[in-house]
Amino acid sequence: TVRQLTNYKGHSHHLYFTNPGWHAGGRRVLFGSDRANRTNLFSMDLATGEFVQLTDLAPPPAPEHLDFLSTCVNPMREEAYFWYRRRLMAVDLQLGGLREIYAAPDGFATNMLNCTADGRYVCTGIYEDLSSRFRVDLGNGYVGFREYFAAHPLSQVVRIATDGSGAETVFAERHWIGHVNTSPTQPSLLTFCHEGPWEEVDNRIWGLDLNTGRVWPIRPRTHAGERVGHEYWLADGIRLGYHGTTAERTPFYGAIRYDNTEQVEAPFPGGSTHFHSHDLSLIVGDGSTRDPYILLWRYENGAFEGPRRLCRHRGSFHVQQLHVHPRLSPDSRQVLFTADPAGYGNLYLAEIPEFDRLPAARRDGG
Repeated sequence: TVRQLTNYKGHSHHLYFTNPGWHAGGRRVLFGSDRANRTNLFSMDLATGEFVQLTDLAPPPAPEHLDFLSTCVNPMREEAYFWYRRRLMAVDLQLGGLREIYAAPDGFATNMLNCTADGRYVCTGIYEDLSSRFRVDLGNGYVGFREYFAAHPLSQVVRIATDGSGAETVFAERHWIGHVNTSPTQPSLLTFCHEGPWEEVDNRIWGLDLNTGRVWPIRPRTHAGERVGHEYWLADGIRLGYHGTTAERTPFYGAIRYDNTEQVEAPFPGGSTHFHSHDLSLIVGDGSTRDPYILLWRYENGAFEGPRRLCRHRGSFHVQQLHVHPRLSPDSRQVLFTADPAGYGNLYLAEIPEFDRLPAARRDGG
């Protein structure tokens, strides 16, 4: 069964695949939606389909834009955090009140948000705004992506107290930093990435200990031309999942502890743009525009089985808000995703039957 959660003549999207949007004990889910010529944050009751509007924000002046892909939920209380005009806002998920807890310094662009496991901090990466030097539109076609990579902008990892008591820069360097992801169980651990073409960056995945400030590479490249990325924490908060290709473009998938031990890696049949899992027993991917299906894999006896087709999404991947970004529900019984088969992005929730009942999919990476 595939359930369509939204239906409006404007795009709706769930949060980025590394950011769980469930709250209220898993009974509700957050989403961003374009309605009445504005983009705002909403919360839906998954049992009834009823939803409430949490924000009422005026559109920022061009070229700024507003979306809620980078929004994160506090795991300890009913509160979420999002960027609005380079200000970090906290929203009460029960009452809808807003408060500002941080403002990015002038001359810096903002990025993904993630909350520490103890709920005390929001962590993020900010980097020099170089839009005055070259054209930038990263959300709509990655315009300026290679230029940013080559420019080595000053970047910072920032830790911001969720009670509004202050913020501190915990790491800075002249590499383009993105995708700060906090461990869901270890309050002192996070990862960030060096943005750029995966085969050209010095190393994609980096670990950071918030207690000591120590920074180290995770899953270092083993051969020139190898590509690794789209890292995410598994549910244990100790291991990370990732995918990539060898220098010969053979796909593989893997998991590794944050300290570079207990690595599991194997060839991966088929392909997708993004993946998510809570462990390696069930992995979900989003296929491609040539093979527009939600796909599933499992890891058994040292090898990945699949892909199996769960449902067809027909997503266009045209802009970031329309990336399918599949994410397993907390109990791994459903997949939440965004797709635009009828022209507008909407949220869908697909139930997962037994793996062996699902039909086989293409294995050529299409």
